[in-house]
Amino acid sequence: MPNDKKVALVTGGNRGIGYELVKQLALNGFKVILASRDPEMGQEVTQKLNEVDLDVTFVRMDVDDQESIRQAATVVNEKYGKLDVLINNAGVYLDENERLLTMNPSLLEHTMDINFFGVYYVIRAFLPLMKKRGYGRIINVSSEMGAMRDMSSQGAGAYRLSKLALNGLTQLIAAEVKGDIKINAVCPGWVSSDMGGPSAPRTPKRAAESILWLATIGPEGPSGGFFRDGNELEW
Repeated sequence: MPNDKKVALVTGGNRGIGYELVKQLALNGFKVILASRDPEMGQEVTQKLNEVDLDVTFVRMDVDDQESIRQAATVVNEKYGKLDVLINNAGVYLDENERLLTMNPSLLEHTMDINFFGVYYVIRAFLPLMKKRGYGRIINVSSEMGAMRDMSSQGAGAYRLSKLALNGLTQLIAAEVKGDIKINAVCPGWVSSDMGGPSAPRTPKRAAESILWLATIGPEGPSGGFFRDGNELEW
């Protein structure tokens, strides 16, 4: 692997937006690490991409398991010694028709574990690889449903709260990191996928394209921002 080839990792990279992100990063010259909790599916998708000469490898990582995250970070450190781009894409949307006060609390807890704490622990594990080189791009896949202005309507409370917390995490980490390390949140829109459903108007490819510009921004680029299609959103 050439020393100047950037290394990117995408969580939940075996399907939907994650798969498209992996594919598009590889097409743009990145060495891409596809992270998935399902080793069989992850290996299968990785092999499929390798067959068309895309530089993709697989690492098992369950964002709901801190030990799994630590092991994945160790593998990446030992194999590559760096990480240039981290895209926190893995997430769940479990409560479309549930009300916050009447749902089983375990649904809220599980949603927060994946969508918020999972991202928190992944960043903690991989940020040292960026800090030692003074360079990194972290992209948190969020949602406009997590904007504070969207909290006055009912429905999908667990999902909304998890993305609200993720947006806050993005801003707080942006205030803490030093060097040319940028972290931003992005809303991909309503995407036709396992999560978004078949009636969603936006394709995973279009969603991926709306995210990837943040992976290649220069030192003058934004940090601590919230974007959709390249336009900044209000928190």
